[in-house]
Amino acid sequence: MRLVGSEHQPRLRSVVSYVKRGGRMTAGQQRAWERLWPSWGRAVSDLPEGPIDFAEWFGRQAPVVLEIGSGMGEATSQLAAAAPEVNYVAVEVYEAGLGQLMLRAEQLGVENLRLLHGDAVVLLTHHVAPESLSAVRIFYPDPWPKKRHHKRRLVEPSFVSLVASRMEPGATLHLATDWEDYAEQMLDVCSAEPTLRNRYDGWAPRPDFRPVTKFEHRARGEGRESRDLIFEKLP
Repeated sequence: MRLVGSEHQPRLRSVVSYVKRGGRMTAGQQRAWERLWPSWGRAVSDLPEGPIDFAEWFGRQAPVVLEIGSGMGEATSQLAAAAPEVNYVAVEVYEAGLGQLMLRAEQLGVENLRLLHGDAVVLLTHHVAPESLSAVRIFYPDPWPKKRHHKRRLVEPSFVSLVASRMEPGATLHLATDWEDYAEQMLDVCSAEPTLRNRYDGWAPRPDFRPVTKFEHRARGEGRESRDLIFEKLP
């Protein structure tokens, strides 16, 4: 998976890190979507040209945290609820996941969350201003475990370079995975990005603020250890 183009206007990769999956929303997810999507959500494909004005969308100026791949929202809803002082943005390709995230967030009384439906690379390339994000989180991206599918993995050099260009100095890139070889790939790729530095000597201690989800519990039961990485944008 590669981005081809100039530093300021990279072209989109020809191999994406996800596949289109079917599956309808549950009745609860659909109701949450109907209530909340008009104010909380936007489709990446429908965004006007240029960067999103996050301050206008949230109705306030605050640090912007972007989570890439929020899944079914178990961790995302808790993370947003625990940090009401930030503008929390989640981008996800699966509508049912976004519906479930809205359902969870509403139950927690979350107000500082906005959602984007679509490809994170398109979002970052065309709709996020350089040096505008205070943190980026990528938790348990699809590991594509078969070797022939490794090219589909999200965390690769061009993508990390793009992410880093959208982070403000001092911002953090926090990754987590339970696949050992993918963790090693993440470490190698992020360490090679000249605008980032590892906050730790290798793996980061597991942060208390990252919720232990059902997904992580299952990985533990299957003998897979989760590893965290936290990199910081250099001045």
